[in-house]
Amino acid sequence: MTVDRHQLTMSGTGRDGVQHYEDALDALLFFRPEVVDRAADVLRVSPDAPLGHALHAYLAVLGTEERDTAAARAPFARFRGALDETRITPRERLHLAAAGACLDGDLHGAARLLDELSVGWPRDALALLAGHQLDFLTGDAGRLRDRIGGALSAWDQEDPHYGPLRGMYAFGLEESGHYEQAQEAGLDALDRNPRDVWGVHGVAHSFEMRGRFGDGLRFLDARTAHWASGNFLTVHNWWHYALFALEAGDTARVLDVYDSAVHPPDAEPLAMQLLDASALLWRLHLAGQDVSARWERLARDWAGRADGAHYAFNDVHIVMAYVGAGRIKDAEELIADRRRWLASVEDSYGTAPSTLSNHAMTARIGVPVCEALVAYGTARDRAAVDLLLPLRHRLAEFGGSHAQRDAVQKTLLEAALRCGRDEVARALLSERIALRPSCPYNWLAQARLADRLGHHAEAATARHRARLQAKEGGGRGAGRDVNAPGAGTRLV
Repeated sequence: MTVDRHQLTMSGTGRDGVQHYEDALDALLFFRPEVVDRAADVLRVSPDAPLGHALHAYLAVLGTEERDTAAARAPFARFRGALDETRITPRERLHLAAAGACLDGDLHGAARLLDELSVGWPRDALALLAGHQLDFLTGDAGRLRDRIGGALSAWDQEDPHYGPLRGMYAFGLEESGHYEQAQEAGLDALDRNPRDVWGVHGVAHSFEMRGRFGDGLRFLDARTAHWASGNFLTVHNWWHYALFALEAGDTARVLDVYDSAVHPPDAEPLAMQLLDASALLWRLHLAGQDVSARWERLARDWAGRADGAHYAFNDVHIVMAYVGAGRIKDAEELIADRRRWLASVEDSYGTAPSTLSNHAMTARIGVPVCEALVAYGTARDRAAVDLLLPLRHRLAEFGGSHAQRDAVQKTLLEAALRCGRDEVARALLSERIALRPSCPYNWLAQARLADRLGHHAEAATARHRARLQAKEGGGRGAGRDVNAPGAGTRLV
């Protein structure tokens, strides 16, 4: 037995294996692609390393790639079948149990096991990162925050991994509504390592949720060299950039980002990246922009993957692409396939299984949201409203972030505006404006509703507010200057 840098025991792992494991963790915490090769190196030199096998399993699951998960099951099962678990540590047993639950589709169960692990061994960076990502995939904002917050006091602030933990904490704080604290935690992470792309991501989210799109653009522009290439979050952070530009009304800039960074011609059809492409085009679609040529290529990329029922959040974005491309039959067939899958699983288990996370995600959220998107795309707006209205306060159940799920919330609002469900539209707009009065979109939608009701003076005032907010970039908040890495000046 050997130990890692935090004096945590690693069974079946020689010194070279530990070094490769540490290198893999460094790459993983900063979302660098070399994590794949470093993880392979662990098992190449230490094929009996439990944590090497757990790391492989987590990597196979967290990208939401169905084929990767399927390919990882057999070798992981062979390793566990041959392992005498009495000869490894309790921490390693928990990792293997959590990794196995992940591969079996029990994301919630895996997250709970990693909770237990992080309480007992709070300086296990792999447990914290894997758990944090599972919390994101399952939409659990409380755990996303408290898993990291509960471990921070056990860490030396000079530890090289403390900064990435602050970056993770920033995202958990933001998803839980603590936007100012999220910004500060994210900037602290970036002071420690400017290339902490998850920290960049957390700060970007904090601006998005406050409607501070001007600050968001300036923040990302100032740090482009640190986040805009060479990491697994490149596309997603460009997606955030495009959201800020869309709120600013700069559609040309949005399309340029889409074509050059989010879904360029040579883009590999990875689920997480196609998801961002769908989410961005759908927002343009809701804004009345004609992006039909882009939809068709994106729909072809999704169709070429031939995804089965694996992660309902992805299914929703596949359907967005099909609806946007006018491939309604393909969207309806996907929905029918997921319904058949739900029934087959229930027949197999004899009931709705509690250990297959995607079953509940698909049944409770995925299928009805997909049906609502098809209804919206075929001008059956009342049906879209009826499907989405009961779901809007529990959309988090199928994963993602508030910013990502806002595409569905906007679909509900747009459907209500189009079909004359004025009371629903009024309530939704009142909520949105109360939370983010700096967003031009909210005021422009308010103007459309007021015009519809014949309140033309109110509509003119709302349009004026939209222009004012677009000019001001959503306002600027107090705190550190976000536009220069490591700066300590104040915003004015």
